[in-house]
Formats: sequence, C-alpha cells, structure tokens
Amino acid sequence: MQTETSKTIGLTEGLPAAVQKTTLYRILFLISVVHLFNDTIQAIIPSILPILKTKMELSYLQAGAIIFTLNITASILQPPIGFYSDRRRAPYLLPIGMVLTFIGVLVLALSPSYWMVLLSTVFIGIGSAVFHPEASRVAFMAAGKKRGLAQSIFQVGGNFGQSLASLMTILIFVPFGQFGAIWFTVMAGAAIGIQLYISRWYKQRLLVNPPVKMKSNSQSSSLNRKRITITFVLILFLLFVRTWYHSAISVYYPFQLMDHFHLSLTEAQIYIFLYAVAVALGTFFGGPLSDKFGRKNILFFSMVGTAPYSFLLPHAGPFWAFVILIFNGFILMTGWSVTVVYAQELVPNMIGTVSGLTTGLSFGLGALGAVALGSLIDKYSLTTVLNLVSFLPLIGLLGYFLPSDRKVKEWSSES
Repeated sequence: MQTETSKTIGLTEGLPAAVQKTTLYRILFLISVVHLFNDTIQAIIPSILPILKTKMELSYLQAGAIIFTLNITASILQPPIGFYSDRRRAPYLLPIGMVLTFIGVLVLALSPSYWMVLLSTVFIGIGSAVFHPEASRVAFMAAGKKRGLAQSIFQVGGNFGQSLASLMTILIFVPFGQFGAIWFTVMAGAAIGIQLYISRWYKQRLLVNPPVKMKSNSQSSSLNRKRITITFVLILFLLFVRTWYHSAISVYYPFQLMDHFHLSLTEAQIYIFLYAVAVALGTFFGGPLSDKFGRKNILFFSMVGTAPYSFLLPHAGPFWAFVILIFNGFILMTGWSVTVVYAQELVPNMIGTVSGLTTGLSFGLGALGAVALGSLIDKYSLTTVLNLVSFLPLIGLLGYFLPSDRKVKEWSSES
C-alpha cells in the first residue's frame, strides 16, 4: 500500500518550479547522462571526418560542408524548436529527437556516398537541436530552488561528451573505420529509453500543473517587457563574446604554442585538454556559486575576472601559459550555465525559446566568430589577433548594467 509520504513525494515532482522546493537529482542526473550521449554522438562527425575524407576522396570544401551542415542544423534550429515547445508542450519530443539521431548514426555507419553522409549529418543535427531546449526545460523544472546547480549538472554532461572526440578517433574510427559508428546506435538506443522515462515524468507534471499564461495590460507590464528585451539582448551579446574568446583559445592558441615555443602537436593538445578540463569544472561550479552569491555577480566576475589572465596569456612562456590557461578556463566558464539560468528566470514563460537562443544560436554565431578570427589571422598575424582577442573579456564590464537578480524576478512576475 502506498504511504502518505510516498504520495506527497509523487505530488511534489509535479509542482511548478515556483512552488516545488525539492531538487530532483534523479531527473537531473538522467538528463545529464543523455546530454553526454547526445554530445558524444554529435562529436562523431568531426571525429570520423579524416576517415571519410580519405575513404571517399573528399575535397576540403566537401569536408567543411559536412561540419557546416552539422553546426547549422544543431544550433540555428534550436530557437524555433524551443519556441514551438513553449507554445505547445510536447513531453515526448525528447525521445522523438533521439530517434532522429539514431537514424542519423545508422545511416552514417552504412553510407556509401558523400550525399548519404550529408543526410545522416542532417538527422544528427536535427536530433541535437530538438534535445537541447527541451532538456534545458527539464533541468529547469527539476531544479527546485537550486537552478544554478541544476543547469550545471545538465551542462557538465555535454562538456564531457564533447571532450571524447579525440578518444573516439583513436579507439574506434582508426581501427574500425566508418562502420565503427554503428556502435553509437547502442548509445542512442539507451538515450531513447532514458528519455521515455523522463517524458513520462514530464507528462505527469503537466497533468498536475498545466502551464498558465500570465496576462497583464498595465503600463508597468509594458515597460518591464521593454526592459526584459534590452536585458536579454545584452545577455546574448555577452554570451557571444565569451564564445568568441573561448573559440580563439581552444582553436588558435595551440598554433601559438607550436609556432613560438616549438611544441609538438601532442604537447600543444595537452595544454588545450587541461584548458577543457578547467572549462568543465568552471561550468559545474558556476551554477551552485550563483545560487549562493547571485546570478549577476557570477556573470560579471566570469568575464571581468578573466581579463587579467587574458592580457598575460599572449606574453607568457610555456610554464606560465599552462597555469594561466587553467585559471582562464575555470573563471571564464563559471558564467556559462549561469547565463542560461539568468535568461530562463528573465523570461520564465519561454524556457524553450531562451534555452535555444543561449545554448544553440550563441554557439552557431560563436562558430562564425571563429571563422572571422581565422580570416583576420590570415590577413594580419596570429600574434596580432591573439593580442586583440585578449581585450574581449573587458567587454564583460557591460555586465555591470545587468539588472539585479531581485529586479529580474520582479520584472518577470509583472510582465
């Protein structure tokens, strides 16, 4: 017989975020695991690209088109998908997205031609675009009062999945070739099963507490919406700047290490690997720090606190570069998951849309920023561009003008 306590717990899981105070770690852990699976599968494309280029005798343009197709589908589609799910809640959208990913991986493993590879990439990209805004919504719903921590738990799964790309190339695609991708259908299948469980919880929550649209015709509400719009644009701009700086370090700084300090490719990659570890740790700890010290404070610190290290990095020797990269990556990314939560709390009735914009569109535009930096390096020099990039964290001073956490809650409740 079900006890009163178990009944209470069951009802608590269905309460809205404003009422529910318990953080549902089971749901957060599961969605983080699926995030790991999703981003690992997404990392298949760059990992397998050298194998495909050789096997299918692809040009660099064709190889680049594969990566472009993945990025454009996986990032640019996130905001419209999030907007759709805000208007019409679809608990089973998560497993449907992973089914598309499953099909993409299967087609990739068996693709006999370049065009079939492109088609498989489209399926994987769309699956990822469906996953991110809806999974961010699940993390928000399961967070209770610890929204920063919840988003960090969710994001760290994706960070770990992305970091597996080089290992996949060495352990799977070098010995097994293109067909090695077939193993990832098992991962996609497991993700579908987990997401069916999460979707049932999601559906039950909607049955207990269906979403309510807030209506207001007051002048203060109109003014708040204008303030929210301006704040959200500023948040996106700061997020783009952070992504551009991160891309410059992770993509182009290894060439600086090799050109100026004559390090080998393997030695340079060790620096970037440790930077990636620091990034993952910063992403994880930023959320709970924001729960304690405030979202705005951590956002401001994550950019401005990076500035001294960014100035030193282009002039540092091999040893100090090693130290600076660790501090740089950790501090910079304490603001990543916090940015998502700040935006969600700013527009709580459009969780899917704002999650799609912050986690999807920002990376798409960040990738374009990396391309722009590459063209500047070709025109000028690597050292010149890295010196210019070192000033980017100073733009974080604009974070001073972000409204306080208290103001964000007031505006969102009155709009």
